[in-house]
Amino acid sequence: MGPVVAGEQIIWPMLQQAFPLKTEFSPEDIPDLTGRIVIVTGGNVGIGYETVKALLQHNAKVYLAARSKDKAEKAINSLKEATGKEAIFVELDLSSLSSVKKAAEEFLSKESELHILFNNACVTADGYDLQWGTNVVGHYYFTVLLLPALLAGVKSSPDHHARVVTTASSGAYMSTLHWETFKDSPERKKLSRENLYWQSKFGNVVFARQLAKRYAEQGIISVSLNPGNIQSDLQRHLTGLQKKLVNAVLYPTPLGAITQLYAGTMPEALNHNGEFFIPWARIGRCRAKAYDDELGDKLWKWLEDEVKTHQA
Repeated sequence: MGPVVAGEQIIWPMLQQAFPLKTEFSPEDIPDLTGRIVIVTGGNVGIGYETVKALLQHNAKVYLAARSKDKAEKAINSLKEATGKEAIFVELDLSSLSSVKKAAEEFLSKESELHILFNNACVTADGYDLQWGTNVVGHYYFTVLLLPALLAGVKSSPDHHARVVTTASSGAYMSTLHWETFKDSPERKKLSRENLYWQSKFGNVVFARQLAKRYAEQGIISVSLNPGNIQSDLQRHLTGLQKKLVNAVLYPTPLGAITQLYAGTMPEALNHNGEFFIPWARIGRCRAKAYDDELGDKLWKWLEDEVKTHQA
């Protein structure tokens, strides 16, 4: 479950992505998005906030999906001050499938089309039991429920595609899928929080590829990405030497949005359906197991069954 895998180099790509090459892409390069309808999950903080900000600056109609109405409204007010544009709140708790269904229904009651879906929200290693459900199952269910709007978005989009951009991390290199740990079990309890988080990020990559495989012919582009090692509130308690060392390998939050903005808006990204983007705004490769279609089919079936069980 760690980084040592026979015949596969894992540490090297992670090191390369920790110190990425300078990018020629900037949010200023994003084309005009007038008429495009976008959802960003987790859009009230961090990378999600910066993503919403750039999209509003380029005239997209943006739905900010988040769990906390209070935090979302504060973010929407801040974004309005920064851009002059107002995002629209959708209440979404990805750890609850009933909340996911309600959020999708609320959106579909207002819009018939969706052009770009950023599956950006994430529970980090602090949420021991929520990580697989939130990061993988919740986003799978939300995406599937929104497929009618995405397929309608294909027809009205100037580039004749709709896009689903799923935020993974470099943690995807550190694990694969351990089926017996998806739900509470003795096997799950044996894994560290970090291992469960890494597994969920690997699951994001596999899900994104399988979505591309199933819907490419209908015009849906689905990609995943590592946003890079980004500064966040998690470092606020560090002092002195600790902070200097951490800041040497972490980058400002706006840079964390660069890769997903490129994948979600730029014409060049249409050529890379099912692929894995890396910092900053480049095509990379995840670990080899992410490209195993047998594994991907098994995960897609597991997700289908999990949602059916909830609906039954």
